[in-house]
Amino acid sequence: MISPETIRELERVQGLLCALVEDLDEDSYRRQFHPDLSALGWHLGHCTYVECYWLHEVVRSDDSVTGPLRELYVPPLTPKPERGERIPSPADLLHWSRSLQAFNRDWLKGDGQPWADHELLRDEYLPRFLIQHHSQHYETMLMALTQRALAQPADHVVREVLRASTPRHDVREVAGGHYPIGGTAPDAFDNELPQQHVALDPFSIARHPVSNGEFLAFIEDDGYQREELWSEEGNAWRTRNAIIHPDHWRRDGAGHWYGVGVRGPCDLSADAPVMGLSFHEAEACARWAGARLPHEYQWEVASRIGLLDDSGRVWEWCANPFAPYEGFKAFPYAEYSTPWFDGRHRSLRGGSLHTQPCIKRPSFRNFYETDKRHIFAGLRLVYP
Repeated sequence: MISPETIRELERVQGLLCALVEDLDEDSYRRQFHPDLSALGWHLGHCTYVECYWLHEVVRSDDSVTGPLRELYVPPLTPKPERGERIPSPADLLHWSRSLQAFNRDWLKGDGQPWADHELLRDEYLPRFLIQHHSQHYETMLMALTQRALAQPADHVVREVLRASTPRHDVREVAGGHYPIGGTAPDAFDNELPQQHVALDPFSIARHPVSNGEFLAFIEDDGYQREELWSEEGNAWRTRNAIIHPDHWRRDGAGHWYGVGVRGPCDLSADAPVMGLSFHEAEACARWAGARLPHEYQWEVASRIGLLDDSGRVWEWCANPFAPYEGFKAFPYAEYSTPWFDGRHRSLRGGSLHTQPCIKRPSFRNFYETDKRHIFAGLRLVYP
């Protein structure tokens, strides 16, 4: 029914989820390290639940596994702060998850079953959907581990001091014209469809994302204090939260900047893309540089024709709200995309160092509210 290659990819991402949980102590397993992130253990339980929901409750009309757990693992039914307290012990959750993961892989290998021709299994849609779903949760778990590292005392001493650098005006030109955008089945999510053509005016886009050194120049030029660089909403957010540096940056005893990642503190490379930025910070930095953020259509077109260097190292904020394409149809369920077409979410493109390959395609659309900065996000510049 499903190819061995797809089964192996599902097994790989299942293993990634389990590996993150099996190394956790009890506190790290259950604690909520950020208001927007669930407990690490909950993510594994949720992913296993989602597998069983689609493969057995939806395809086979069997809710014997999912029915009793619906309240815990369906996100709107349990508030994030309560999830860590309610999940089973690490050993029990790992045993339960691994057993069901193996069962589900064996079930997908089966042939000649009455549900083998189910609409959701055609062209391997459902296992590919699950691989991508799990991959997104894996990256979210790494965000939670980064927040755990940020919350721990650090005595890091910077060895390679980060120096500010002038923004590079190293751009690629894109001619005006009609260009294709959008994904293709069976991998594309509903918000990437249907494929269509868009009309773009000529534009210049930076070859590289904004670097740590370039963002330090923004900081040292009082970028966080200059109201004219910020939108009204961004100014209010910055002032209310006393934001003066990226979420993942800290200072050592000598006042030098360093970064904090999944594995803890580290020196910041001047040439590496800056990350840990909200949309507001990205927008202000672009304005400071005499540029703007790209529309996601511009980003996708430039990516498709091979003009973007260092794509996939950080998610890149785009200027436009996350909105449906003309002809959009929700699939396989309305809640994946439709609730977020609310004008408050912005699109992000490209992927980070922690994004799995199955998601790193030009058409993939990430989306977050404008104040979120715990994500692995930075920016790329477009010039008028």
